[in-house]
Amino acid sequence: MGNHTTITEFVLLGLSDACELQMLIFLGILLTYLLTLLGNLLIVVITLMDRRLHTPMYYFLRNFAVLEIWLTSVVFPKMLINILTGHNTISLASCFLQFFLYFLLGTTEFLLLAVMSFDRYVAICNPLRYATIMSKRVCVQLVLSSWTAGFLLIIVPSFLIFQQPFCGPNIINHFFCDSFPLLELICADTSLIELLGFIVANVSLIGTLLVTATCYGHILHTILCIPSAKERQKAFSTCSSHIIVISIFYGSCFFIYFRSGKGDQGEDRNKLVALLSTVVTPMLNPFIYTLRNKQVKLVFSEQMSKQRFSL
Repeated sequence: MGNHTTITEFVLLGLSDACELQMLIFLGILLTYLLTLLGNLLIVVITLMDRRLHTPMYYFLRNFAVLEIWLTSVVFPKMLINILTGHNTISLASCFLQFFLYFLLGTTEFLLLAVMSFDRYVAICNPLRYATIMSKRVCVQLVLSSWTAGFLLIIVPSFLIFQQPFCGPNIINHFFCDSFPLLELICADTSLIELLGFIVANVSLIGTLLVTATCYGHILHTILCIPSAKERQKAFSTCSSHIIVISIFYGSCFFIYFRSGKGDQGEDRNKLVALLSTVVTPMLNPFIYTLRNKQVKLVFSEQMSKQRFSL
């Protein structure tokens, strides 16, 4: 990618170098990956099939499920192949593509979570104007804006990193091409890239968190002003799943990018937290949104009943 680059491929150390653990890791990752695909595909199919779920809330949820499928697919098929074949190498071009797609999809997810917070704010705080404000056109524009903003935030740091000379060790102590391990392999001054990465992290994490916190501040105030306890519980139930997902996402990412450890123990800890945000969280999201959502459970049970009767 750069004229001074001498390294053409990297070695991914993965989660562990212990041979006796490789098959156990393979089976665990394969199982969670399949559950993630099935769970998120289920959300996509259900929200498309039933017209009762053709609302802005489920439109955003469907797009979020698609993002989760792509995000895990960027990392884990390659990881599974490496474990199965025993070849842990990844080419420079593939590493760039994995890095770029991973952070593009991850940043877009945070932006979409902020959009989903705004949707809940309008639904609860301005219910009479909800249909007008959150029209189909506006929903599409908000999703496209999330993708565009994510692309613009990530494209420059991605190219800057991979234009640098990698002329030293080519071993990445991670299970994918993450930013911190890559920066350690660059044999040039990375202060500008680190500053740019810090700015991007603040915009994508802190910026979206402020939007989300502001929306939920207004939501909480509105809910507390509702006189009926039953209505308060009903209003809060529409936000509870989203709050859980937000807590998991922001918690893991703040740990990784603002408390990244140095040395072997710090790197191993960062890998485990990255595994949480990349495998466990996408796998849990479909269960969080479906098991805590009466309307989705109702539609799912009706569809299953139709399938049984058709057989």
